[in-house]
Amino acid sequence: MSSNRVTTPPTMSLPSLPIALTIAGSDSGGGAGIQADLKTFHAFGAFGTSVVTAVTAQNTMGVRAVHPIPLEIVRAQIEAVMEDLPPVAVKSGMLATQALVETVAQAILEWEIGDYVLDPVMVAGSGDRLLDRDAEASVARKLVPLASLVTPNLHEAEILVGRPVRTEKQMREAARFLVQMGAGAALVKGGHGEEEEVVDLLWDGTEERVWKRRRIRSRNTHGTGCTLSAAVAAGISSGMDLPDAVDRALGFVAEAILSAPGLGQGQGPLNHFAQVASARG
Repeated sequence: MSSNRVTTPPTMSLPSLPIALTIAGSDSGGGAGIQADLKTFHAFGAFGTSVVTAVTAQNTMGVRAVHPIPLEIVRAQIEAVMEDLPPVAVKSGMLATQALVETVAQAILEWEIGDYVLDPVMVAGSGDRLLDRDAEASVARKLVPLASLVTPNLHEAEILVGRPVRTEKQMREAARFLVQMGAGAALVKGGHGEEEEVVDLLWDGTEERVWKRRRIRSRNTHGTGCTLSAAVAAGISSGMDLPDAVDRALGFVAEAILSAPGLGQGQGPLNHFAQVASARG
């Protein structure tokens, strides 16, 4: 005899997950921004939450339009996440305007966010601007001093420190200048250079660490900066110290470029399904 009674399965006890938050723009092409960050959090075993600061219309060939999210909606998103799903680590990416930069800085102070990774997104790999020029000084003045780690590429480092950053010596000087500005540590990335050897340099105010590798010649590099900073934040959220988190992030990005799916007609996305042993500890 059949029964209409519904049997409720026993409640399963889920393992605790580290929570990471990304505050960034949305990439309709899926290769960078919020989309890349959440994929990366997942790859590193962190539960990803998000605050959208801007909506972009873009694909692998470039950015067609940028629409900043109203400030009150950005604040409301941050409050909603912090009140219910407080993250262990936070990263920020594209902030678009000076008002958004100041809104995020105020929220970091108000919520006493400690482990904060600042990816000072200013210009897309396609050359399209993702940050208003009048906001550049605000990033340096308001956000760098709050960051546990700031991760500029060579062009962004030049803007932040106001001097050329091309050689390893200049990268070293820039990293120290950023820490003097108040950052806990600075990772100056050499991926946008032209030399056959890529240099990435980390300075935490006490110790310097340098990674050197042969440049991977690939068109599939859309979202590398977003992915790297998200990977570092995810590593920190799981309890890794900073040098280990950076090491694993760099390894993951390299593998994600090497195994990129080759999508799109322009600067293609990475492979966020990449399996890197060091990325999973």
